[in-house]
Amino acid sequence: MSGEDTVQTEGTDTAPAHGSRFAAGEDPAKREQILDGARKVFMAQGFDAASMNDIVREAGVSKGTVYVYFENKEQLFAALIARERDRFANEMRSTIAQYDTIEQALTQYGRALARHMCSTSTICAMRNVIAVAERMPGLTRGFFRSAPANIRTVLKEWIDREVDNGRLAIADTDLAARQFIELCSGTFFKFRIFGEMTEAPPEEEIAHVVDEAVLMFMARYGLKRP
Repeated sequence: MSGEDTVQTEGTDTAPAHGSRFAAGEDPAKREQILDGARKVFMAQGFDAASMNDIVREAGVSKGTVYVYFENKEQLFAALIARERDRFANEMRSTIAQYDTIEQALTQYGRALARHMCSTSTICAMRNVIAVAERMPGLTRGFFRSAPANIRTVLKEWIDREVDNGRLAIADTDLAARQFIELCSGTFFKFRIFGEMTEAPPEEEIAHVVDEAVLMFMARYGLKRP
């Protein structure tokens, strides 16, 4: 990035267990350190206003180290979005696997989803993604792609298993996953992303919306009891 001054040097590199140093660009702890610093800067300033100097300073590494791991700010931003997406997908996979009944699993998944989608950090991140969508279409496509994981694929995989186990009757499980996500988050998310709702909704309101979403989902896809 032209015109940016070099910032102070980094801390000590994390060494592998066998005692030798990681090859350049292969230290996972250093990569996470850079991403953590970048997250703070992007959240505070947005993508366009953030500079690599800001990220270097926040991460506590040298500019040379950042460029060993990421070619430019765009690649760094894309890596950060992918990391946050995958982290949340893993959390949601763990959440939905904890419960025995269909209703319990969907309820806890839906509430966790609504909380996350309406949180200030998520809204800020989504606005950043939307702001660069035309210039970085690959980023937004990657954000919603099916692999390796996102909240939709996590839910679809769970629904597929429940269909195979004979506990749900669904022909199009991908559509069913999309429908449930919209039922749980759509009511709040659009208001939050466009600023109509300035704070996350209270827990009781989230619970009410998700409970109704579960009832609608089960009315359509639950097995009909004799």
